[in-house]
Amino acid sequence: MSEISLGSWLTYGGGVERERAEACVAKAFEVGINFIDTANVYSRGRAEEFLGEVLADRPRDSYVLATKLFWPMPDGGSGLSRDQVFTQIDASLRRLRTDFVDLYQCHRYDWDTPLEETMEALTEVVRQGKARYIGFSEWPAEKIREAQEMAGVERFVSSQPQYSMIWRGPERDVIPYSRDHGISQIVWSPLGQGILTGKYKPGEPLPEGSRATSESMGHFMQAARDQRLLERVQELAGVAAELGITPAQLALAWVLREPNVASAIIGASRPEQVEDNAGASGVELSDEVLRRIDEILDDSVAWEGPAS
Repeated sequence: MSEISLGSWLTYGGGVERERAEACVAKAFEVGINFIDTANVYSRGRAEEFLGEVLADRPRDSYVLATKLFWPMPDGGSGLSRDQVFTQIDASLRRLRTDFVDLYQCHRYDWDTPLEETMEALTEVVRQGKARYIGFSEWPAEKIREAQEMAGVERFVSSQPQYSMIWRGPERDVIPYSRDHGISQIVWSPLGQGILTGKYKPGEPLPEGSRATSESMGHFMQAARDQRLLERVQELAGVAAELGITPAQLALAWVLREPNVASAIIGASRPEQVEDNAGASGVELSDEVLRRIDEILDDSVAWEGPAS
C-alpha cells in the first residue's frame, strides 16, 4: 500500500469536473499511488460510481480500495446496525463494480447501535469475502479498546483520523493505543484542508476557486481566515524551500514521520497536485527540522479529540 493515498471527499463525482478527476486518478497510478479511499456518502454515492467506472479496466490486484459507511444516504439508511452494514456494503460494491473492498471502515462511532452488533456484522462481511479487512474513523479510544478485546470477531487493522501539523489530537490516545495493538493510521486532512500548502496568504483575499471560497466547502475552512496561522504557514514554506521541497511535501512528510502512520490521504483536484504530493513519500525530516516546525506553529496547534 502506498504511503500517499488518493481520497475522494468533496472532489470526485461532485466538486471536480469529470475530465480532471480522471486525470487525477491516472496520475496517481503513474506516480505509484495504489491506495484509493472513498465512502458511500461522498457525493451521495457518485464518488463510488465514478471510481467504479475509472477503475473498471485496471487489474483488481493493482490497487487497494477502501470505502466507509455511517452517514445518512439518499435511501435513508445510516448508522452501523447489522441491517445497515449488510445493505451498505452491497450498495458500495455495486457502485464500485467490484466483488470486494480491501478495507471497510466505520466512518464514525454509532452510539445508537450496540458495539457487539456492529462488530458481528462486520465480521460476517469479512468472512463472506466482501471485505478483506475492517477499520474505523474518528472513534474514541475506549470504544476502539472494547472492539479489539471482543471475543470471536474480526480485529480492526486501521484507524482514519484527522491528523496534521496543526491537528494533533490522535497523538494523545488513539495513536499510542493503536501502536500497541496492531492498528495503523490512514490519516485524512494531512494538509489542513489545504492551509499547509501555503496558498492562503495573510492579508490577501482568498484564492478564487479554492475550497475556502466554495459555498459547499467553505464552512470547513475557518482556519483560512486565521491570520496568525497563515503567517506561520508562510514561515513553514521557508523551511520547505531550504529543504528543496514544497510546503505540501513538508506537511505530508511530517505526518509520515510518525511510524504508526501507514498512509496519508490527499484530496487533489488537479493531476499536478497528485504528482507534487506523491513526492513526499520517502522524504525524511531531521530532529532539528521537526523542532523548528513546532517552534513556528507554537499555539496554532490544536489537540482536539475524535469527532465521534
